[in-house]
Amino acid sequence: MTPLEGLDYAGVAVFAATGALSASRKQLDLIGFGFLAAVTGIGGGTIRDLILGDVPVFWVEKPAYLVVCVAVAAIVYFTVHLVESRYRLLIWLDAIGLAAFAVMGAAKGLALTGSPIVAVVTGMMTATFGGILRDLLSGEPSVLMRPEIYVSAALLGSAFFIAASLLGAPLIVGSGLGVIAAFALRGGAIRYGWAFSPYRSRAGRPPEDVL
Repeated sequence: MTPLEGLDYAGVAVFAATGALSASRKQLDLIGFGFLAAVTGIGGGTIRDLILGDVPVFWVEKPAYLVVCVAVAAIVYFTVHLVESRYRLLIWLDAIGLAAFAVMGAAKGLALTGSPIVAVVTGMMTATFGGILRDLLSGEPSVLMRPEIYVSAALLGSAFFIAASLLGAPLIVGSGLGVIAAFALRGGAIRYGWAFSPYRSRAGRPPEDVL
């Protein structure tokens, strides 16, 4: 197994765990756990592959990804009662999954298209869409609606990995830099509330000034 494949499986497992944690907050049954875990774990990568035209998508060619999701869902189902603050754990696991998927998505985008710009975008999509689908299906407040930095962390991790790759850095070094950059920014946002200045609405111009 290559470092990128290991990172991909790790990202799927971590994101699947966040989906299962959301299921526990909604008190779903074991099937519900498995469904949310799978949607979260493979959702971002599925959308990425469809956009890149890489079909069959990755989990159809390698069903082991689905097995990982189901196994993680079962583990969470039988052990989550031991965790006191499930939402806090969900947010931090999401940050880990985001960092891993930002690099994996960027690597696949670069390999299939050769475009650094497309690669950064696919990394960002892979890292964020699974969490968005999870929150949408479970009725949780979307991570996109939270004030602190989220998508930008995936963007930074993807950009670091692509920049390192273009400069000729070894794969393990580039992957490490990307993961660390994305997790550091997202972790800082969770811990310290880092955020960009939000849009502030202002009164429109009076009609006489427009004419």
